[in-house]
Formats: sequence, C-alpha cells, structure tokens
Amino acid sequence: MYAQRRRVYFRMMTACLVLFVGAWAVVRLWSVTAAVVMCFVAMVIPPVAAMIANRRGPDDRWWDDPSGDPKSDEWWDELDGKRKRQ
Repeated sequence: MYAQRRRVYFRMMTACLVLFVGAWAVVRLWSVTAAVVMCFVAMVIPPVAAMIANRRGPDDRWWDDPSGDPKSDEWWDELDGKRKRQ
C-alpha cells in the first residue's frame, strides 16, 4: 500500500510541475487567463497529494504497534479489551 500511495503522490506532483511550467512557458503565449487557471489548479494539487500520501489504509495497523513501554502497552491493551484485568 505504501508503494502505491508513493507512486500516486509522485504522479500528482509531476502533474503539478507540468501544469505550472507549461502554463508560463507555453500557454501564456496564447492565453494568460488559461495560464492563470492552470496555476490555480497546480496550486491545489500539493495539499491533496500530501493527504493522499499520508492517509492510512485498512491494512495499515500502525495504532496496534507496541510502544516499547510494557506498562503503557498493558494499559492500552486493557482499554482496547485485548487483555482482562487481573
């Protein structure tokens, strides 16, 4: 899942760069308005790409990883119902 999210992130960021560079290198010669619209679209892509890259899927069980502190892990396991109180 991580590799797939990373590929999507890099594709989106590549599209952002292509839009930005293309807007001011080529499109502005024909239409400044179209170039500005392309830049606004390019401006929205990086935050969306970051949200997609940092989201967690159902298989990413990062919240179940032990913290390394046995007392804390025992307390959280008790709260989650994994272990019964003795």
